[in-house]
Amino acid sequence: KDSIGGITSSRCTNEETYLVQKLIRAAFGNNNVDTCARVCHSPTGYGLGQTYGTSAGTQTFKSVEQSDVIMVIGANPTAAHPVFGSRMKKRLRAGAKLIVIDPREIDLVSSPHIKADYHLQLRPGTNVAMITALAHVIVIEGLLADSYIGERCDAKSFAQWKEFVARPENSPEATAEITGVAPDLVRGAARLYALGAHDHPAGKPVNSAIYYGLGVTEHAQGSTMVMGIANLAMATGNVGREGVGVNPLRGQNNVQGSCDMGSFPHELPGYRHISDSTTRAEFEAAWGVQLNPEPGLRIPNMFEAALGGSFLGLYCEGEDIVQSDPNTQHVTAALAAMECVVVQDIFLNETAKYAHVFLPGSSFMEKDGTFTNAERRISRVTQLMQPLAGYADWEVTQLLSNALGYPMHYGHPQEIMAEIAALTPTFAGVSYEKIERLGSVQWPCNEATEEAGTDIMHKDQFVRGKGRFIITQYVATEEKVTQRFPLLLTTGRILSQYNVGAQTRRTANVAWHAEDVLEIHPHDAEVRGIRHGQMVSITSRMGTTALRADVSDRLPQGVVYTTFHHPVSGANVITTDFSDWATNCPEYKVTAVQVTLSNHQSDWQEEWEVRERVNKRVAAE
Repeated sequence: KDSIGGITSSRCTNEETYLVQKLIRAAFGNNNVDTCARVCHSPTGYGLGQTYGTSAGTQTFKSVEQSDVIMVIGANPTAAHPVFGSRMKKRLRAGAKLIVIDPREIDLVSSPHIKADYHLQLRPGTNVAMITALAHVIVIEGLLADSYIGERCDAKSFAQWKEFVARPENSPEATAEITGVAPDLVRGAARLYALGAHDHPAGKPVNSAIYYGLGVTEHAQGSTMVMGIANLAMATGNVGREGVGVNPLRGQNNVQGSCDMGSFPHELPGYRHISDSTTRAEFEAAWGVQLNPEPGLRIPNMFEAALGGSFLGLYCEGEDIVQSDPNTQHVTAALAAMECVVVQDIFLNETAKYAHVFLPGSSFMEKDGTFTNAERRISRVTQLMQPLAGYADWEVTQLLSNALGYPMHYGHPQEIMAEIAALTPTFAGVSYEKIERLGSVQWPCNEATEEAGTDIMHKDQFVRGKGRFIITQYVATEEKVTQRFPLLLTTGRILSQYNVGAQTRRTANVAWHAEDVLEIHPHDAEVRGIRHGQMVSITSRMGTTALRADVSDRLPQGVVYTTFHHPVSGANVITTDFSDWATNCPEYKVTAVQVTLSNHQSDWQEEWEVRERVNKRVAAE
């Protein structure tokens, strides 16, 4: 029974995700369940859980309207989060100060009516050294929020952290050799974050907010960096009120919800550990089965076990692991080694090409349920049309469970939410009636909160009680540049395409982004004889792909950049399988590569084109 497992979707509803993890735990009899957050924001869950006691952002999106200083780390809000990005730009145009920490010059650094006060253009993979250097300035220059720390934070962990960051090796001058950022810029950014603008009214608290994305989490020290961000916010008293906080920007509509619903192999819904006998007993009583107390396999572990012959079957709902996970050839080899791969999706995506069984999914217009966004806001989605395939996703999962001998008899997603609320303390006050009456609610939502739940987290105290400072020692990634691979590749998204492009590539948006390209600095292009628009070969230790060159000064010398919206691009053919030490989140943002002039596609791309023609012919027949 341990030879099978499943992957939940961050595109499906809370109710559908809940049923998939229930199917795996109750019907499969194991905890081999994981979700796409493994490859994006799993370090957020770990880092914020360790420091604050819960795995979610602290603010509402509206909170940014009260911010005096905004720090954006490893995120591109205007391209990857445009709705919130517009709200942030509105506040910046109204006078808020801006600090950007990113290897690339994103639009926020300099665009009409907006210019970053500081752009810390660090080398990929050096986030932790940077965040510790910022903290060093705040400690050494006496910019700490002493009364806040004394009242709200754990004294012992703070003393240890303070001693650590004050060490000379953590100063901006010492870390400049690591990050590549001038010390005076680091010191200026730290002072701005802690003190606000020079004309900030005396006696009025400075509201400084941090927003971060996958440029924080998708690193070998992703969890360490999240904890470093949490440390910095606590040290300056910027948690627990409007306009401040630590805010992860999620990449899909229900990444937060998929995590809340128990999609990780070690946690039941509500982030309660599977090994806790009291929690497990509640679910066992409700589900009528005995649950395995041992955490199951993470996605990378599933692949390794498949190649080793001990993992034989996968149920994958709404997740294109072939295109989105790192080291594509490793992923496809693992899927090919399995005896049964079941894919449930609305399109025949790259993963579906390796499926033994394909179950048609349903779009948001064809289902009822709820989604939870990055501000923990639970909102309804209501069915506008009958599913073209006959069943909504939750019904497909229920039918599969019944066929496997574990009965599920839900008549409507409302009944599933009622079960979630009964078993999950942070959702105890959530109901369809309340959501429809109030418009939305935010978890935690129960008897201890307002009727609509909790807008700002950690107002009076942290969820864990006292905020915990954690030492963030910088450790260089194992992925290093060499004479053979002298450049660092980092990846990101573009406004006109969404994630792996399974939906947006089928729209007129391709007119704006018909192919993924490789951004390369003019100097790096010149020494290689590369001109704008020419085809180039990108080779890493994992493989080779080819893209057209976009010669751009958005990047520093030694760094190249691409997106991953088109499957033929093969961006993840060259990414490595290095990952975050705590969560196995892949290190997409740091890959050592060589770039050379080329006049043809890579072998992998040519093979992909052949497979694609065959698949289209089979589909047409």
